[in-house]
Amino acid sequence: MLKKIPTYDVTLGMYLQSMEGSWLSHPFWKTKFVLREQSDLDALLKSGVPAVWIDVSKGSDVQPKEPLVPVVELPPAPAPAPEPPPPVLPAEPLPSKASLKDEMGRAAQIVNRSRQAVMNLFGEARLGKAIAAEGCLPLVEDVANSVSRNPSALISLARLKTKDDYTYMHSVAVCALMVSLSRQLGLNEAQTREAGLAGLLHDVGKMAMPLEVLNKPGQLTDAEFDIMRSHPVRGHDMLLEGSGVPDGALDVCLHHHEKIDGSGYPKKLKGEQLSLLAKMGAVCDVYDAITSTRPYKAAWDPAGSIQRMAQWAGHFDPAVFQAFVKSVGIYPVGTLVKLHSGRLAVVVDQSPVKLTSPLVRVFFSTKSQMPIPTELLDLSLPNCNDRIVSRESPEDWKFAHLDDLWMKPGGR
Repeated sequence: MLKKIPTYDVTLGMYLQSMEGSWLSHPFWKTKFVLREQSDLDALLKSGVPAVWIDVSKGSDVQPKEPLVPVVELPPAPAPAPEPPPPVLPAEPLPSKASLKDEMGRAAQIVNRSRQAVMNLFGEARLGKAIAAEGCLPLVEDVANSVSRNPSALISLARLKTKDDYTYMHSVAVCALMVSLSRQLGLNEAQTREAGLAGLLHDVGKMAMPLEVLNKPGQLTDAEFDIMRSHPVRGHDMLLEGSGVPDGALDVCLHHHEKIDGSGYPKKLKGEQLSLLAKMGAVCDVYDAITSTRPYKAAWDPAGSIQRMAQWAGHFDPAVFQAFVKSVGIYPVGTLVKLHSGRLAVVVDQSPVKLTSPLVRVFFSTKSQMPIPTELLDLSLPNCNDRIVSRESPEDWKFAHLDDLWMKPGGR
């Protein structure tokens, strides 16, 4: 049985079904759990959430109030000493860090669930059903938790989308990239979840595009490109008709194709006319797009994409772009590199101490022009006597199965 109660009546042992008010102000990513920890109760009481729904069949009910007793007049007591201010409660702890190997299985499950969830969400949007942003929160939470454990796992897996599911998986990937970039920029958890939601919903306007244009396998004509350029405005209108969509998600949806020099669309905004979230959305959207295989274009390799993006003067905010590079790595997972020893390797994880010295899997000798037994090599270790000397193009070497190498079990 569900019961709505004011937040000040909440006690430990209650089953928290949902919370009133904007979910961006909620102290927890999740709902539907028994409130057992005093720190969680304190966070709820401090959050400003006006009321909650509890399920008394799964947890405690509100205790009856004590009967009132007559008030007896007493002489005034001396004023008590002022109480010290309550301690500031720490934020809800992020999930503990994990290696790419340990996170890969969990990330794969999240990717599969996310693909289906976004397909359903976008399918309903195409049919004209209003979007309820609150329903996206569990998906954003799953993505954010995986990114907290190891950003490379889910971001790299989401990059391996097919031409058929590009639109859906692009939204999942941008959600993950926005969360990772938010943490690199030092945004708080409320801002991070808003950024993640903005990434998830930024391309919903594509559901208003004709399918023959959206899924065209060849280059778009000028007229078709004009149609596609309308998707930010159409998406913004769709989100305005929904419920619980925060301003940040509306902003990113409308402005993720703007450029810092004012040459973007739809409003030709420039510089400080763009919000931080819009600047973040522009970088994350482009990176995932160019590193993914699309109906009309083959994917670029991750490190090559970073290098090309760095050369696009006037496109991105420089500070946001630099933070983005730190969040994904100078050599993102899946990058083909040449080592000083003459061996070729693929990047399989980032180093927490040095961006230029990732964990790699060696597999080919340029001296013998032959495959060699694969070997994991942590370039950041003091006793490692090898280093990266160049980024290599997989197409030049005709390596078609690099993804199998970095996804191979046995990583750190």
